[in-house]
Formats: sequence, structure tokens, C-alpha cells
Amino acid sequence: MRGICWGVLLCVGLFFVGSVSAGEPTWEGVEFAKVGEVSLKLDLYLPEGAGRREGVEGKTRGLPPLVVYVHGGAWRAGSRGKPPVSDWTSLGFAVASVDYRLSTMDRFPAQIHDIKAAIRYLRAHHERLQIDTSVIAIVGSSAGGHLAALVGVTNGDRELEGTVGDHLEQSSDVQAIVSYYGASNLETILSQSTPHGLSVRVPALELLLGGQPEKVVALAKQASPVTHVDKSDPPLLLVHGDQDRQMPVNQSLELQGAYEAVNRPVTLQVLHGSGHGGAEFYAPPARDVAIEFLNRHLRERRGSRDESSSSATPQGVRDVGRR
Repeated sequence: MRGICWGVLLCVGLFFVGSVSAGEPTWEGVEFAKVGEVSLKLDLYLPEGAGRREGVEGKTRGLPPLVVYVHGGAWRAGSRGKPPVSDWTSLGFAVASVDYRLSTMDRFPAQIHDIKAAIRYLRAHHERLQIDTSVIAIVGSSAGGHLAALVGVTNGDRELEGTVGDHLEQSSDVQAIVSYYGASNLETILSQSTPHGLSVRVPALELLLGGQPEKVVALAKQASPVTHVDKSDPPLLLVHGDQDRQMPVNQSLELQGAYEAVNRPVTLQVLHGSGHGGAEFYAPPARDVAIEFLNRHLRERRGSRDESSSSATPQGVRDVGRR
């Protein structure tokens, strides 16, 4: 954030909540970038006791690994408030819930540019925020699941990196992806949709892309995670209800297939009888699958880096095969 005042607990656009209850952010309303008059902010949820210690420069051991959460809302609504994964702090994770420009404000790829800017900001300020950003998972629900998957499979993509924010020297790469009932192929989503799904997705895609996918083919491809999948992509967890009338479960099946085709680690958890979202997605046993996935692909990789800084494990080496 420009002109951030780290020497005080309260400054313009930044609030530190010294004593927080479960589900409340530790840092609230942190401005990570500004686009014109639009202020983009994030809320950071930390495990109990974190964020209140003096940082040690360059040290990440003992700091919580970071989950960046992207909200849903058909790309045109929703907010960063009250993310359904905020209670993951009780399991040792830091959770940053981030803003992005809604499609009513700007078309794609503005949303991806904003989320990548948030990740760069968090890396630039990880010592003050008391988080470990050496490994980051991106998680999203519905439209946020689509955006999370797209951010994850476009590590290093210059066109989608954007120039939002003040920390372009930082990496926006993520090391794991969790997509809850998100889109993966904007060219096929309408043909797979129920009448209810069409009533939601047709106007939503019009706003996001500035036209229907068949009219803006190149943009629809760029906005589709399946078209970006390659052998360097982070491990992926997909969670989808088989009775989802709004987002076809075939969207997750397509992304699973794209990952399998290049032999990247992918898990699809189907919630039988579940629709588009609901508490069951974020409670045990579904939550346990997500946490086990993150523990394997974040904590394990971080542990290997802590053990030997001189021989860091390349991305993907420890994550061989498909669960």
C-alpha cells in the first residue's frame, strides 16, 4: 500500500485488530493497490498469537503458511468479507481475503490483474504481517474458484500478470490451488448448463467478457483455466457438488482431465447430493480433504526448504503423480 504507516497501528485504509475473536480479521481493510479511484483491499486472518510478535528479517520458520481466498458472486457481486475458510486459522493457516474489480466495473482480465497484485503485496510485506509467503495456496468459491484456478495455472504469464500495484518486483506465483465449484472452460460452460444456470451465466459472461464466448473467442480462451494447463502447474484440488444447477460439475471434470493429460497432481472431490455451495463444502469431512491437501503441498514443501536452503526442491518434484 502506498504510504503505508507501519510505525502505528492505525493509518489510512489499514486497521490492526489487536484482540480478535474466531472469524474476525487480524488486519482489516489493508489497501494493496489503487486503480484510478478504486481502492483494492484485503483482510488478513491469522492464527491466535500470530501477528503480534516482532518479525525476524528473512526468517519464515514458525510463521503460518498463507491461503489467499477469492470470493464468488458471478464475477459481478460479492465481497471479501466473512470468507468461509477463515476458520482455517485454527488449523495453523493465515487467510487473506482479497478484493478484485467486479465485472460491473471492469472487464476481464482486470480481476486476475488485481488478485496477482494482492499476492505480490503480501509477499512484499510478509515480515510485517507475520506470514510465510514462500509457499502460497490460492482458494476460491464459484466465480472465485474460476479466478483462483486461473491465477494458479498462469504463474509467470506476462499478459495476465498486469501492472496493478507497487510491487512488480515480487512474484505472484502460487504453489497450490483449491477451486470450489468453479468454472474452467468458458467456451463449453453454456452448452453444459441447466436453464437455471443459463439464466445466471449468460448475463454474467456478457459483463465479464464484453460479449458471449462465441463472439469473443480469444478472450474466452484466455479466461479459461483449461487452456493454460501445462506440466509446471501447481497441485490442484477441485470440490464440486454433483447436483449443482448453476455451475456444471463437468467444468471440474474438464479441468481434472486437463491436469491428468500432463500428469500433474489433481484431486476431484465430488459432494454427492450437494448443489452450488453450502456449509457442507467447508465443514468436515470435506474440509478435512482440503486441509490434508494443503498440508501435503504447502507444509511439506516448506519443510523441505527449511531443511536445506542450499538445495531447494524444484516445484513439483515432491508432488509426483495423482492422488
